Amino acid sequence: MKAMVMTRPGGPEVMDWLERPDPVPGPGQVLVEVAAAGVNFMDIGVRRGGFWSEFAYPKPLGVEGAGRVLAVGEGVRDLVPGRRVAWVYAPGSYADKLLVPAASLVPLPDAIDDRTAAAVMMQGLTASHFATEFHPIQPGEIALVHAAAGGLGLLLTQIIKLRGGTVIGRVSSADKVRAAQAAGADHVIVDREGRFADEVIRRSDGGVHVVYDGSGPATFQGSMDALRPAGTFAWFGPVLGGPAPIDVMALPRSIKLGYPVFMDHVRTTQRLRERSRQLFDWIEAGQLQVRIGGEFPLGEVARAHEAMESRTTIGKLLLIP
Repeated sequence: MKAMVMTRPGGPEVMDWLERPDPVPGPGQVLVEVAAAGVNFMDIGVRRGGFWSEFAYPKPLGVEGAGRVLAVGEGVRDLVPGRRVAWVYAPGSYADKLLVPAASLVPLPDAIDDRTAAAVMMQGLTASHFATEFHPIQPGEIALVHAAAGGLGLLLTQIIKLRGGTVIGRVSSADKVRAAQAAGADHVIVDREGRFADEVIRRSDGGVHVVYDGSGPATFQGSMDALRPAGTFAWFGPVLGGPAPIDVMALPRSIKLGYPVFMDHVRTTQRLRERSRQLFDWIEAGQLQVRIGGEFPLGEVARAHEAMESRTTIGKLLLIP
């Protein structure tokens, strides 16, 4: 098998090929052939040295993908060779083959192709958690979605609209406006400096019910300012750094501040498969569109990371072994 790993913390240049014999699945494990792997901003955080200190070098990269079962270990009964599957969190997914716990795999329906599955797992389940569990959007509520033209932002916008909400999307450049609008954003603000709060307040008649912000410290204060009384601030930007220390007693307007983590949405195999099935049902019904913004050969991971770090991409980036 071949895998892309990192040899030390740093930029895209620290990634390199690792070749070794194909692994043999042990009890409860499945060997899959990777058809497509998703690129996520957390992968860049790992590459920079911010996460996964428990892994030795050469350190695996990637967590998400889709493919086909090649072999199963002892005790695996619900998956068989040839079955198409997807996964959301399996370290080492930047590879052509991968060992994955059977409990972490989701069987794919025939109507969902491998690329779509690889593009929707991490960001789709994250968006589902944000809009259906962490702050369940109610009809008539107004949400501010940062990075509204990114893979997560496009899916989150659509799920909010499915639940009857209104979306104010923030994008970093004018060439991203159309993508956010196509996903259903009712208003789109172009802003790179974090000076969006006044316009959000104006467009929402006094502030939004919820902010979904993964844009790091630069937007933190503006997001807080854009909330109406008793609004919810869903902050999820650790890769770009955290805000300054917060005095809880100084939070304004009775707002609620929290850090949603998608793994809490899929903490059991049953929940993982149920939540994934909901995403697949929406896709099959034409209610959720998955936009793939770029595909790169597995050997060109550095190009994919550079594209994502440039903040110019629209939609999801994939690696194809």
